[in-house]
Amino acid sequence: MFTTTGSRGLYKAPLSKGLLLVLSGLTVMLLLLPQYQHMFEYNLQAVSHQQQVWRLLCGRLVCLDVKDSFCSAMLIYNFRIFERRFGSRKFASFLLGTWFVSALLDLLLAQAFSFLFDYEVEELPAGLLAPVFALFVPFYWSIPKVPITQVLGLVSITNKTLVYIVGLQLLTSSPFMWVLALSGLISGGLYHSNVLWLQKFLFVPAWLCAVARYLLEPLFSSSQPTSEAPLGMGATLDIQRQQRMDQLDQELLLAQFNEARANSRHQAQTGLLPWSRLFPSLRRRREALPQAQTQPSAPPPPPPSENVVAEEQVARLVEMGFSRPDALEALRASNNDINIATNFLLQH
Repeated sequence: MFTTTGSRGLYKAPLSKGLLLVLSGLTVMLLLLPQYQHMFEYNLQAVSHQQQVWRLLCGRLVCLDVKDSFCSAMLIYNFRIFERRFGSRKFASFLLGTWFVSALLDLLLAQAFSFLFDYEVEELPAGLLAPVFALFVPFYWSIPKVPITQVLGLVSITNKTLVYIVGLQLLTSSPFMWVLALSGLISGGLYHSNVLWLQKFLFVPAWLCAVARYLLEPLFSSSQPTSEAPLGMGATLDIQRQQRMDQLDQELLLAQFNEARANSRHQAQTGLLPWSRLFPSLRRRREALPQAQTQPSAPPPPPPSENVVAEEQVARLVEMGFSRPDALEALRASNNDINIATNFLLQH
């Protein structure tokens, strides 16, 4: 299973969809017009010695290699969860901030390599590669790891394994790809941890986001997938495939939760949160929902002041595809810790 975010496609991810379509289209266009490829080469010598600063924009935007374009497109598609979780503006700010920081780090790493090994790096692989590598930082820290199977009983395969394999394939596609990977990981760590207050200086302005929302979002927005359509009743093959993927995701997560609950009966859980006490079963709550709607009930008491849930965190969980009641209950029980609430909702 490649995707770790379900099978909702590019719904609520217009920026990711725009990057996939525009950058891939430019790569194909340059393949058909090879006489213009020299304008998009990431030539460090031209930038540092000839002051061709425009090459930073052209050379660090469009991939000239088809394999690099394909691998980076797969990674951008998988990392679309961050646009759903944080919104298009914050996702664009992360890409913009890491793009600027990694551009500086590319030059510094090339100079350091030249000083240590007396070999001058003249050209690096072209494309939006360093920001893609930077996205591995929040992917490692924010996305929960769910074991799927084991190879020969030794190597554990998780929902994140194939993403790392694609990243490794991209890393080994060029001799100096490690420069972009290292600058991307460093810039992603700096921006994600907000070292030197980078998030306060490198961000997408609100007015630019509003203009892009008005002009570009209608072109790249995707409609909500109709996964509720019954199989065999005129549903398309894409909907059927999407339903099977959603069902497989739920079965794998449920099996993992049942295995962890069975292991907890034999081992003492020291230092762990008692999930069964903090959260009631979402499945049982959904089954009891129709009966509860037929019987009048008194309004629930207002929550205490210490359990007031931030509306912004509720909106993030709703954008990820969870229902609002589940998001509210998970945040209240986890004391407004969005990471704990996300991990629980993904496993139930």
